[in-house]
Amino acid sequence: MHEVRRLGLPSASLLVVASMVGSGVFTTGGFLLEALRSPWLVLLAWLAGGAIAACGALSYGALAQRFPESGGEYLFLSRTLHPAAGNVAGWVSVVVGFSAPMAAAAYGFGEYLAPWMPWHAPRLTGTLLLAAFALLHGAHGPAGAWVQNFAVVFKLALMAGFVLLAWPRLALETGAAARGEGGGFGAFFSALIWVSFSYSGWNAAVYLGGEVRDPERNLPRALLLGTGLVTVLYLALNTAFMFSAAPEALAGKADIGRAAALALGGSVWADFMTLLVAFALSLSVSAMMMAGPRVSACMARDGHLPPWLSLHEDGTPRRATFLQCALSLLLLWSAGFKDLLTYTGFTLGLSTAATVCGLIRLRLKEGDACPVIGWPWAPLIYLLAVLAMTAAALVRQPQAALGGLATLPAVWVLRRIGASWSGNARSETR
Repeated sequence: MHEVRRLGLPSASLLVVASMVGSGVFTTGGFLLEALRSPWLVLLAWLAGGAIAACGALSYGALAQRFPESGGEYLFLSRTLHPAAGNVAGWVSVVVGFSAPMAAAAYGFGEYLAPWMPWHAPRLTGTLLLAAFALLHGAHGPAGAWVQNFAVVFKLALMAGFVLLAWPRLALETGAAARGEGGGFGAFFSALIWVSFSYSGWNAAVYLGGEVRDPERNLPRALLLGTGLVTVLYLALNTAFMFSAAPEALAGKADIGRAAALALGGSVWADFMTLLVAFALSLSVSAMMMAGPRVSACMARDGHLPPWLSLHEDGTPRRATFLQCALSLLLLWSAGFKDLLTYTGFTLGLSTAATVCGLIRLRLKEGDACPVIGWPWAPLIYLLAVLAMTAAALVRQPQAALGGLATLPAVWVLRRIGASWSGNARSETR
């Protein structure tokens, strides 16, 4: 079953925005302030994260122009390096790239709404959220996309409204008074792991490349437009968070959004922020529930997963959507929130860096026949940044980093199992 190209530039761009604006921006600011000990360094980290994501978007945009199909890293690495590399990246995307962030967002959703829920169980609330969006996107893709677009625009309007209302109340002098020494380069690059998690999703549109109209033009534009908009939004939101109260009142808080709103406007503002965060997290889950199953469907199409995970007759990856939901539920009930942040950011950085290496190889092989905006600086800056973050994480957060490294041989084993599925399928057709 062929994919239906039903998504235009607005839908693809909003998918990128919805995938990026999830649990990270509303939870990591307190951890960043605790590690860097300066509101200005925190803002610098968010700016650096946006620049790194933009370099990645430029690199992926070049690959999307060359391979305008669904699949993301699975497709790109299969075409630029080796099918085995693509298969490993596909498993990483399925298990880590989508399931883990969805689990983190669902947990954060339940945590924020816990005081208002009679059962006071964040994981149960998150389970209901995951199940609802699996039904929405698995049952009828076009309706899911329409609901997604409307909700993302509404969310952006609410966030902009909060920033505009908060700006006159900010106390910028609190940042000047808190200019203590940071934790050095090691702390900064280690903190960028959390920032990179918050920016993950800048590549979301490439997972649905086969469903985007005029993909050679719209995919690169969607990546850059979405990334640029989110970078501005993140800087504005974190300025409001960082200067809403004294740094010691915010450092280390996972619910920094609510803490900032409480300091700025009391319980009414805090309740508004709680609803806004819950809404943003639910949309993040929705966006990833749209994009992730396309990778599984592509792998099934190519024989690396059972054929029943392929696209449904209407072009929707129905069964793959329910599989993605099941994997997210498994992680939701088995891992802690902060561990998911570090592990996901670290592992996805390795996967995207490998994809950019594939672009460099393709460019060196084909020259100007493979145009890359910002060549060679955009891909090189992205690779160097990921290398620095990886080294810092191995030194300062070894347990989560080693868990990310251990994922690679684990997905290699899954690849071998997938190869046996493919072999069995071929033997049965003879």
